Amino acid sequence: MKASELLTFIPNIETYKRFGKVNRVVGLMIESIGPESSIGEVCFIHVGGKKKGRKIMAEVVGFKEENVILMPYTEIQDISPGSLVEATGRSLEVKVGNSLIGKIIDSLGNPLDDSPLPKGLMAIQTEQAPPNPLTRPPISEEMELGVRAIDSLLTVGKGQRVGIFAGSGVGKSTLLGMIARNTNADLNVIALIGERGREVREFIERDLGPEGLARSIVVCATSDQPALMRIKGAFTATAIAEYFRDKGLNVMFMMDSVTRVAMAQREVGLAVGEPPATKGYTPSVFAILPKLLERTGTNQNGTITGIYTVLVDGDDMNEPIADTVRGILDGHFVLDRALANKGQYPAINILKSVSRLMNHLVSDMHKQAAEKIRDLLSTYLNAEDLINIGAYKRGSSKEIDLAIQMYPKIISFLKQRTDEKITMNESIASIINLAENGE
Repeated sequence: MKASELLTFIPNIETYKRFGKVNRVVGLMIESIGPESSIGEVCFIHVGGKKKGRKIMAEVVGFKEENVILMPYTEIQDISPGSLVEATGRSLEVKVGNSLIGKIIDSLGNPLDDSPLPKGLMAIQTEQAPPNPLTRPPISEEMELGVRAIDSLLTVGKGQRVGIFAGSGVGKSTLLGMIARNTNADLNVIALIGERGREVREFIERDLGPEGLARSIVVCATSDQPALMRIKGAFTATAIAEYFRDKGLNVMFMMDSVTRVAMAQREVGLAVGEPPATKGYTPSVFAILPKLLERTGTNQNGTITGIYTVLVDGDDMNEPIADTVRGILDGHFVLDRALANKGQYPAINILKSVSRLMNHLVSDMHKQAAEKIRDLLSTYLNAEDLINIGAYKRGSSKEIDLAIQMYPKIISFLKQRTDEKITMNESIASIINLAENGE
């Protein structure tokens, strides 16, 4: 280190450490007398017992009178009354760099396969402010996702944020894997939050595959981990995507799922003493969602295209988290269980889905073709009951006759095998041909 660097480094060195001691533990909450600290600061709790010398990472999440309330990043075994709590004076940081690509890490940035972190990484803070609205360039360029139904009828732009809304088992993870493999983005950053432990490896090996993993960074926080780890997994993944955006890359960011981040924040809020508000969700849940979702998008250097999955309870699209997220994002794709039961994959309900930026991104010919296909699909579905019971007589309506003729071709167009890669140009050419020539 050079002398000039030392002169700027020395004044920032802490010459003393601040300690407190554990007073009590209630559920997820650790209450300590001291140390002097602030919200979001990382502390170490020194535990004794058989694992003497071990430190448990925790974060300051609130205060109660003169006491500090902490939440652990890991399990809290071996904490006892009087355990020392050491303040670090820093918020959570993770290390990131090009050599992290292809790795699977936890919420703290540690590789899940226990291998050492690559060298040459840079430490960044996980919690950062969203870009200034006036510094965000408008979204003007299409992003190829490699899924025909999306690229043709729900076109997404570079820097757009969309939600995939679905109940359990309708194909969210499979669709994310298709996008990760087929997109023309420079890099994928994938956050698996609150997933079952079994699903993580299945997603990486089956849905993502070696081809997808080679250009991805996966951040994983499974459902068995403490609530704070699940929340930090979302913030860590977002911070990694921001790092590469600032390097000038077009990043594809995927989070599965926002709902489980909200559930984890509810656990923290209730433990701290927040009142349960809408359907048991605490006010902090609705404060954290825009802070998290607004961080993606465009800035002066690059873009982050965000794909967020939302797990809707009982396929209720109007439950509080789904409604809040839909209001923040720039579009939503609804996966329909009825379509999945018919064997239509991906099971995207085109008529219930929307990309708010599509009309600003595509050519007039593409827009007219997409509108015609939507109109034909809507016409058929409105008359479907009459058609199925034989109450509709052919020739009564030209529109319905055309819709009946085109419906099988439209459904065939919307279907796509998981291993089938289709470029955006092919998708656009196909939908224009379908709309104009019925082929």
